[in-house]
This record gives sequence, structure tokens and C-alpha cells, in this order.
Amino acid sequence: MFPKILVAIDRSPLATTVFQAGLGLTKPAATELMLVHVLSSDEEGSPLPIPPNADTIYWAPGSEMNLEIWRQQWQTYAAENLQTLQAFAATARSTGINVEFQQLPDSPGRGICRVAHSWGADLIVIGSRGRSGLQELLLGSVSNYVLHHAPCSVLIVKNQV
Repeated sequence: MFPKILVAIDRSPLATTVFQAGLGLTKPAATELMLVHVLSSDEEGSPLPIPPNADTIYWAPGSEMNLEIWRQQWQTYAAENLQTLQAFAATARSTGINVEFQQLPDSPGRGICRVAHSWGADLIVIGSRGRSGLQELLLGSVSNYVLHHAPCSVLIVKNQV
């Protein structure tokens, strides 16, 4: 029914459940799977953006060291997430599924929708932490954004709390 399934992977504890839900919808030789992780400073565990202050607006000795530390943290963050994608891809391949993965910098919702559009996804599988009310208003909801902007059907996997 869904020949091309995109599974959005993040660093949350729900990521494995989301992956398994997407994998459960596949059929060997009949389904293509795309695993996507969006590198974003909004994600838990990511290096925070460097705040603009006098040191970053006006050059001062030592300010390039802060930037270098941030770059190293960002590279570590990207490498860890790439390893997660590779591990999930290996699991899918072991079941006979044709799988690709992609990691890109963007805002999470927009990045997921862009990949879904360019890849021609028939279904997006994404997790939801269950934020509501003020928390959702202030922090936003990636799954809500994807639901309203996706070029295809969306399956939201809820966090069971």
C-alpha cells in the first residue's frame, strides 16, 4: 500500500519505536525505506547555538576558540546521529528491505517534508512526545508541522506514558 516509507528519526527514547513501526509496514522487495534525521539545535542533546555577544560581534582574542569547541561538539552530535541511522539501516537491510538514510541540517519539520517531497514518499512515520497546550505552543510540535505540511500520508507514533 505504501511503496516508499520515510521514517523520521530523532534522539528521543521513542526513536526505536518509530523505526520499528515504519519497518513493520514494509514488505521485502516491495517497499523502499528512507530514514531521515534532521540536525537541529532545537533537538534535545544537540549543541546549543552560540549566542551573539560582544565576543562574536567584535573580534576578541580567544573568541575563535569558542567557535572551534562548538564545531567539535556539532561534529560529535552529527556523527552520533549518523551511527544511529546506520544501525537502523543495517537492521532493515537484514530483513530484506531496500533502505537509504539521510541526515541534513534544517528545522526538523521543514527538513522532513522537503525530503518526503523530493524522494516521493507515500508515507511519513514520525513520533510524537505528546506535548499539548502551552508547552506545544511555546516549543512547537514537529509532528504537527509535518501533519499539516507533508506531501503524503503521515503516521504519528504516540509516546506511551
